[in-house]
Amino acid sequence: MTRDDVNALCAAFPGAEWSEPFGPGNDVWKVGGKIFATLGANAPGLSVKTPDIETATMLIDAGVGQKAPYYHRSWVMIPWADDDELTHRLNQSYDIIRGSLTKKAQTALPPRG
Repeated sequence: MTRDDVNALCAAFPGAEWSEPFGPGNDVWKVGGKIFATLGANAPGLSVKTPDIETATMLIDAGVGQKAPYYHRSWVMIPWADDDELTHRLNQSYDIIRGSLTKKAQTALPPRG
């Protein structure tokens, strides 16, 4: 999976917004103003939110991902090599962040279909 593939997946999420708050080449995807995915300019993968620290630790220990730089311990970086894992973790991260929004913010978003 390439950076363009990931950006296309992210753009397809209802209410997803792209920005570069950390400078050119650092793609950040948000829903409801909260980050659900980041692609650093030279990062070897995609940083996403996991349900909790334990899940992130398990993924790191299993070699599926690594600690996402600059983020809370519940975030992991998934390497570019595993398309299925990237897609799964990206969908999960979006759902976690969308689900953490207020009910008002959630209802303002297009439905997840």
